Amino acid sequence: MLAETIHGILRGLLLVPLVGQIRANQIGVAFGSLLILVISILTIKWIKAVRISELLTVGIVWVLLTLAFEVGLGYVFGGWDRVSMDYDPRQGGLMPLGLLIMFFSPFIARRMRS
Repeated sequence: MLAETIHGILRGLLLVPLVGQIRANQIGVAFGSLLILVISILTIKWIKAVRISELLTVGIVWVLLTLAFEVGLGYVFGGWDRVSMDYDPRQGGLMPLGLLIMFFSPFIARRMRS
């Protein structure tokens, strides 16, 4: 979450003024997904999850913790409208795709490191 928080702050400061909030969020999901995958690849041996069930359990825990963090922080700083925008593809929100990639990133990382 620290990496994603720094990523979010930088996105808000540098990218939002250039391309607007929705486009910056969409770019942020792509870059954030890549960031999570890189972190997964670098830390997967430390995590020591090997079986598919263990890897997917790590992924779902990451997703649930991220949802709690994002929804809580989003509500505090922007209300439910702000939160729903990030998760609603009809409004340009791509967070469900980012969470799906996060879910599978431990599995992908293990496959890449094996």
